[in-house]
Amino acid sequence: MTREPPPILLAAGGTGGHLFPAFALAEELGRRGHAVDLVTDMRGDRYGTGFPARAVYQLPSATPGSKKNPIALARAGFTLLRGVLKARTLLRELKPGAVIGFGGYPTIPPLLTARLLGIPAIIHEQNAVLGRANRALASRTAAVATSFRKTKKLDGELADKARFTGNPVRDVVIEAAKIPYPPLGPEDPLRLLVFGGSQGARFFSEAVPPALASLPEPLRKRLKLVQQARPEDVAAVTEQTAAAGIDAEIAPFFKDLPQKLAEAHLVIARAGASSVAELAVIGRPSILVPLPHSLDSDQLENATNLAESGGSWCIEQKDLSPQRLATELARLFEQPELLGVAASKAKAQGQAGAVALLADLVEDVVGKDRA
Repeated sequence: MTREPPPILLAAGGTGGHLFPAFALAEELGRRGHAVDLVTDMRGDRYGTGFPARAVYQLPSATPGSKKNPIALARAGFTLLRGVLKARTLLRELKPGAVIGFGGYPTIPPLLTARLLGIPAIIHEQNAVLGRANRALASRTAAVATSFRKTKKLDGELADKARFTGNPVRDVVIEAAKIPYPPLGPEDPLRLLVFGGSQGARFFSEAVPPALASLPEPLRKRLKLVQQARPEDVAAVTEQTAAAGIDAEIAPFFKDLPQKLAEAHLVIARAGASSVAELAVIGRPSILVPLPHSLDSDQLENATNLAESGGSWCIEQKDLSPQRLATELARLFEQPELLGVAASKAKAQGQAGAVALLADLVEDVVGKDRA
């Protein structure tokens, strides 16, 4: 009688950059007959994606603050210790074949516990810079899966554990990637998509409407804008774009974002790892504005990688005034061939097979452990 394979436990922080690749791996492992569970922090699945796991567990977690604040450090350490104690109970109950971490401090309790219990673990790094939580865990894992062929701060003995897989994207992204880049003739609508993620929508709400309002009238009349804005900014952005005569759809969140990406002629976005991966797989040109002051400048590294391929234009926030943005938009919309070339070059960077490579690595590690 064939034994059923043990479940696989995925661990991810509560942001889209961590959850979306975990979601993609859960889909692929499910297709291969593996039971999948998810452990995350108290934010849970705030994206309403209906995570494809058998069960979703929550563990206490905290991000260590400044070393100059010993009270905050002690409080974070105590919270992480509670997380480890609860993770020990959970992992003994689930008996997973492996624990796969996708970054963020919520992954520390389950992956440390996996090491203590002798359960093999893998971490996946979405960014072009190894994140701080992953840096702390890498030496305790069987492998480090990377999204970029070169990942900063992954060197020395850790480099021997690196396995390039790419950044997995969800099935809805793979479906959207089948849609060809939309034609853009001289009279066609100009479809512009703007989204900023959880930390970037405020800047775009302030910079994009005045930039669009200063475009030549013929371009404004052709614009079809879809823009993410914080709930408190939706009314103001709607009012400004309407005053400029721009056809706009403004909302705090779009569940069908991959479809809207596929429909766009140009995207303005932050440079989070999942955003960059989805832009590349779907193949859409973008103006990327990395989140300033992010730890280790990971978004700048992500954006630079795509921009160097010719699939994007990277402009740092400090350099992007509404006037500069208007100039860039007018230049690109008036030369649609530039957008078409960038779309092709972005798609050439896409790693549509990343999820299969990561699932292969998981099965290899589980198989070796069971053997």
